[in-house]
Amino acid sequence: MSRVGLVPIPVPDGVDVSIEGNLVKVKGPKGELRRHVHRDMNVSLEDGKVIVRRPSENRLHKSLHGLTRTLIANMVEGVTKGYQKNLELVGTGYRARKEGNKLVLTVGYSHPVEIQPPDGIEIQVPNPTTITVKGNDKELVGQVAAKIRAVRKPEPYLGKGIRYAGERVRRKEGKAAK
Repeated sequence: MSRVGLVPIPVPDGVDVSIEGNLVKVKGPKGELRRHVHRDMNVSLEDGKVIVRRPSENRLHKSLHGLTRTLIANMVEGVTKGYQKNLELVGTGYRARKEGNKLVLTVGYSHPVEIQPPDGIEIQVPNPTTITVKGNDKELVGQVAAKIRAVRKPEPYLGKGIRYAGERVRRKEGKAAK
C-alpha cells in the first residue's frame, strides 16, 4: 500500500489546479506548470484537495501511485514557494559571472564556459564563487544545477571543482613518497 499516494495534496489559496484527462495544470503566484500523468492514474480535485487514486493493486499501478502524487505536490509547491539550488566554486581562479542572461564560468579550461539557462530558470551570482539556480519546476532546477556542476565536477585529490552547497567531497590521499 502506497502511504505517499494516499495523502491528499492541499491546494493553498491563490493556486488554481485544473485537470483535463491526464493533463494537470497548476497556476499560482510564481507561474504555471503542466504535466501529463500516466493514463491509468485517476486524479481528481475534491474539497480543495487533489486526490490521486490507482485503478488496481497491480505492481505498475502501485509504483505510479506515489510517483504521481509527489509530482503533483512538487508542482503545487513550485508555483507557491519555488525551488532553488546553490552551488559553490572551489579552486584557485575559479569564478562565475553573469553576462546578460548567460552564466560564464572560468574553471581552469583554456576558455570560459558559457551556459544559457532555459525558460523559467533564473541564475544568480551573488559573489564570484557561489551560484544560485532558481525556478518553479523542481525537475528543471535540479537538471540545470547538475549541468553546471558537470562542467567541472569536484575531484577527490585537491577538492577543486563545482559542488552543491554543503556537499562533502571524499578526499583521497595522494601518491605516497618514498
